[in-house]
Amino acid sequence: MAELLLVGNSRWHWAEPSPSGLRCWDTAPPQPPWRVPPLRAWAAVGSIPSALALPAGQRLQLEQVPLAGAPPWLGIDRALAGWWAWRQQQDAVLVVDAGTTLSLTLVDAHGTFAGGRLSAGLALQLRSLHQGTAQLPETHPLDCSGQTLPPWPKETAAAMEVGCLQAMVGAVKQGMDQLVGGCTLWLTGGDAPRLAPWLKESRVVEASNLCLEALDQLS
Repeated sequence: MAELLLVGNSRWHWAEPSPSGLRCWDTAPPQPPWRVPPLRAWAAVGSIPSALALPAGQRLQLEQVPLAGAPPWLGIDRALAGWWAWRQQQDAVLVVDAGTTLSLTLVDAHGTFAGGRLSAGLALQLRSLHQGTAQLPETHPLDCSGQTLPPWPKETAAAMEVGCLQAMVGAVKQGMDQLVGGCTLWLTGGDAPRLAPWLKESRVVEASNLCLEALDQLS
């Protein structure tokens, strides 16, 4: 039974201990009526419908995440990921969370929040292209079975995905280029595996379950 839960913008992210570490998975938001599983800790990016009420006593709040300088408006997912990446790195980190939103969170060498950037994630970009144009189809991120998409696709759906991915990659690379002194890039979120092949920097750490690992540490 799941012990940890992070309620994201579009998906619910779960974790439970296993002999090899945390076993993590994600689901669509449950539909009422719903029986709440036993939870050791949970956190939420936004509001939760009253029909899906979760135990208040197990909720981790932003002020409980030991990320120095975190402003009150900072999403708890960004705080968790930024703090845990810095805690492991013990140096400056730029955490890229590729989910519904592409968030860049900068934490300096002292473990202090140093700013960030937000833009649309892959699925959100693809949906916007379909809704805002007359001929581009409704499409979802392609299942490439671990294969890198060609840089110049001929099919429309693949061309849309590569274009959106390149916009995300460009945002990440420009962010890294603008950092004086540099830092290590930590890559997390559901679309991290799609971004990783396009990011060839030597100082990239892939950590797909960074937020859940942080939640586990703090609970």
